[in-house]
Amino acid sequence: MADMMKKVPVREQDPKVRAANFDEVCLGYNEEEAVREAERCLGCKNASCIKGCPVDIRINDFIAEVKKKDYEKAYQIISESSSLPAVCGRVCPQERQCEGQCVRGKKGEAISIGKLERFVADWARENGILPKTEAKPNGHKIAIVGSGPAGLTCAGDLARMGYDVTIYEALHKAGGVLTYGIPEFRLPKEEVVAKEVANVESLGVKIRTDVIIGRTESVDELLEEGYEAVFIGSGAGLPMFMGIPGENANGVFSANEYLTRNNLMKAFRDDYDTPVYKAKKAVVVGGGNVAMDAARTALRLGADVHLVYRRSEAELPARAEEVHHAKEEGIQFDLLTNPVEILTDENDCVRGIRCIRMELGEPDASGRRRPVPIEGSEFEMECDAVIMALGTSPNPLISSTTVGLDVNRRKCIIADEATGATTKEGVYAGGDAVTGAATVILAMGAGKTGAAGIDAFIREKYGE
Repeated sequence: MADMMKKVPVREQDPKVRAANFDEVCLGYNEEEAVREAERCLGCKNASCIKGCPVDIRINDFIAEVKKKDYEKAYQIISESSSLPAVCGRVCPQERQCEGQCVRGKKGEAISIGKLERFVADWARENGILPKTEAKPNGHKIAIVGSGPAGLTCAGDLARMGYDVTIYEALHKAGGVLTYGIPEFRLPKEEVVAKEVANVESLGVKIRTDVIIGRTESVDELLEEGYEAVFIGSGAGLPMFMGIPGENANGVFSANEYLTRNNLMKAFRDDYDTPVYKAKKAVVVGGGNVAMDAARTALRLGADVHLVYRRSEAELPARAEEVHHAKEEGIQFDLLTNPVEILTDENDCVRGIRCIRMELGEPDASGRRRPVPIEGSEFEMECDAVIMALGTSPNPLISSTTVGLDVNRRKCIIADEATGATTKEGVYAGGDAVTGAATVILAMGAGKTGAAGIDAFIREKYGE
């Protein structure tokens, strides 16, 4: 009985081995392990885990099919709600969502819902199983701006309803942050992301790459061309900086640029001619998942890596699994530490960073205790690269070129939380373009909301 209270362990690459390669860290469950883990599920009728899922997957039902070894049926159950199960099974913060609500977890360890979702999705991919749709074309055309998790989810849901959907993507590959932001060792691009995108296309969704909405053509022009609604899921790709002295020096990167060069442009591979600076000692500033990704990437490129974060470990916003993996691989954490200046040499290249020690004061607006500098505690760290992972905001290109589309003071598009409707009729938005940088699964939830909102808008407009 004791075994039923603990998760079936998941296999991973050895930390010393994986720290020198870009192969996937987590190896996932095999069939025997997946069935054993599924058998731990209590099969709750009013499953609380579903309430913790932003895309409302029928978790208890798909796990029940895993118990029966009917993996195809399990996949189709997941696919009713999620267009990206192989992605979600790898990068969702399940511990804060579905697994955090798991009844089994109240007296033991929660069911490994994410690992089971990954197993089912990978099984479907390896066996050529595609998501099903029985919807007949309804004659209505919808445009989606951005092929990240929000855009792909919105497109997939609308296609299942019978809409003619076209996605417009600014880059040369679809996937958005899944392609350019999350490293290969967490989310393989060709094996996982590209196949998930292809699954969405199999529903009838068309994807046009190298089209910059706001430059190549505008949202207003899309509406003039015959699209009856537009969903904006363009993400938040504009990096933030601290505004401290030395930030313009050679050797200072935004995590966005650093990760894009490695993930989308394959700078880590010898057969790709993409320049990237391979530091000897790198400092990554930040404490979120992007900071962990940047730190672990720099490590794999040969750097000795320190991660500087102004709060304590308890306040780290990154997933516990990512922090654990980073520590295992040798990332050094300098907590309660904040940069005040980037030091440069005579050639304006980074030679170090000056920091100050912090202590936690009263809670701020986020509910976390505010970090306060400790007077006289400044010190210097030697480094030849600094990577800023402080968050991102939406690029104002789309909002500034769309008549009647309002944004807030953070330049995020204003959209109704319940429907995704913006201040411009027929235009909907969701994901990081509305909230600022957040998680993949929350963007997917916003994509589902937008799809439902667009469907209701079309039905009301045409009396259907």
